[in-house]
Amino acid sequence: YPLFQRGGPQLRIFRPNFFMLAVRPGVPQPEDTVQFRVSMEMTKVDIRNYLERIYNVPVAAVRTRIQYGANNKRNHRNQRVKKPDYKVAYVQLGQGQTFQFPNLFPEKEQDTETRSFDDFRDKYMEKEKQKQEGDPRRGGVPDWFGL
Repeated sequence: YPLFQRGGPQLRIFRPNFFMLAVRPGVPQPEDTVQFRVSMEMTKVDIRNYLERIYNVPVAAVRTRIQYGANNKRNHRNQRVKKPDYKVAYVQLGQGQTFQFPNLFPEKEQDTETRSFDDFRDKYMEKEKQKQEGDPRRGGVPDWFGL
């Protein structure tokens, strides 16, 4: 922040009344295309300005669509309950820019101790299943029904 001086201009913070949520696409996209879930009031120009002015991301093209909300749930009165619609924006980044989602949960290499514990647990579970299966000669009659 600049040093405060009496009579100087006030600091202004740009806080738009919009949100943009980067989501993983359901189908594979090109590396220069990013999918966002945006507020319904945002236009293509708003999306472009939001990314270029606030985040300094060069934008080549913006395409939007409105996704119909799911309508398959019912409440306690057996009335249909519809989720709200939402807008999806496909942003094509500028020349040479790519985006890839980070791998937040990488697969860990198991050490020998945990691997041996997993093997022991699997063998134990297999034995317990064999105990609970019962006698195949009884023809499906439960154990409690008999002498």
